[in-house]
Amino acid sequence: MAEARLADVHIQARSALTKAGIDGADLDARLLVEWLTGFDRLETIRNPHNIVTKDVLARLDAVLIRRINGESVHRIIGKREFFGLEFLLSVDTLEPRPDTEALVELALPFLHQRVTENGIADLVDLGTGTGAIAIALLSQVPNLRAIGVDMAPGALATARSNACLNDVFSRFAALRSNWFAEVTGGFDMIISNPPYIRSGDIAALQPEVAVHDPVLALDGGPDGLEPYRIIAEQAEAHLRTDGAVAVEIGFDQRTDVEAIFARTGFALKGLQKDIGGHERAMLFMKS
Repeated sequence: MAEARLADVHIQARSALTKAGIDGADLDARLLVEWLTGFDRLETIRNPHNIVTKDVLARLDAVLIRRINGESVHRIIGKREFFGLEFLLSVDTLEPRPDTEALVELALPFLHQRVTENGIADLVDLGTGTGAIAIALLSQVPNLRAIGVDMAPGALATARSNACLNDVFSRFAALRSNWFAEVTGGFDMIISNPPYIRSGDIAALQPEVAVHDPVLALDGGPDGLEPYRIIAEQAEAHLRTDGAVAVEIGFDQRTDVEAIFARTGFALKGLQKDIGGHERAMLFMKS
């Protein structure tokens, strides 16, 4: 294709995604065109006759095919916003999604209180991925320190990069560990968005997840609850006095997760709904 007007490029991209049946085709097309051209929405409105070169159009065709084949816009672009911050993505990380902001919101009051009482607080984030949860909390609580734990070296490298990007690197450490295996010391809070999809359900998920997200970060075992059992059974040994555990859950897992923690002496002390109104985050303390 020869060069084209910016306004026409937006129209063509929307049309391609719409014909392919992509949900949110308008937004996805706009994000991809803005990313590749460098012209944001305001510039498009002001100067719709800006010329998009042949090389950029060829790159746009390629990324539209990737989107049509099920790769998410944010994974194509390589970054996503979470809790008002920007996070780089990699093949070893999930995209931080808006539902997980409920977990951050639930944890914040407890961590602020611990800092007020003790002057400082320590957090361990199990399955840190991009580091989004820990880094979002560090950005909101100046005297908080955090360790991000993950099995994937690529995820830990991405988390370190994101800690630098968001100016909290001096208070963030990345640790390769299978859950608590290499974790030492005590913490004011253990937090996690663990894998909670049932093993047998993963293949039926949307391609954006089933094909392009790392299975290690999705698979919660046959019933989707195995990570909660691990955390509940080992948390006490890694908590300071009156410390807390905060976890994200699947929309239908509240009763099961509460029972798992109750069996190891933890009581539910806080519950947060996500933007869709589902119970999404739970906070536990020793009863």
